[in-house]
Amino acid sequence: MLETYLPLVLMVIFGFAVAFVFMILSEWMGARRVTREKITTYESGMIPYRTARERFSVKFYLIAMSFIVFDIEVVFLYPWAVSFSSLSFAGFWSMIIFIIILLAGYYYELKKGGLQWD
Repeated sequence: MLETYLPLVLMVIFGFAVAFVFMILSEWMGARRVTREKITTYESGMIPYRTARERFSVKFYLIAMSFIVFDIEVVFLYPWAVSFSSLSFAGFWSMIIFIIILLAGYYYELKKGGLQWD
């Protein structure tokens, strides 16, 4: 039984090893000369004129959450679409219910004005 998990464990160990090696290499090979331009805040090529500790509007978080929700929807829809021909009606109706629940959330967000950006 443990043999089935061996490739997964090896992949996780390999991923951590590569991340560790890259961190060590970037520390070892990276530039060490600090200049004023290197330590300034860089954001979209614009010179910052306010503090970075500014509060965001709640609408920003609503849009971020809706992006995550609909991104997860795509993650679930893709395997369902690939295996659609081998599914029964139960698989079809379970995905229809899933989509209806997501559309209800989308409708709720529209009614609350979460997608209206000022």
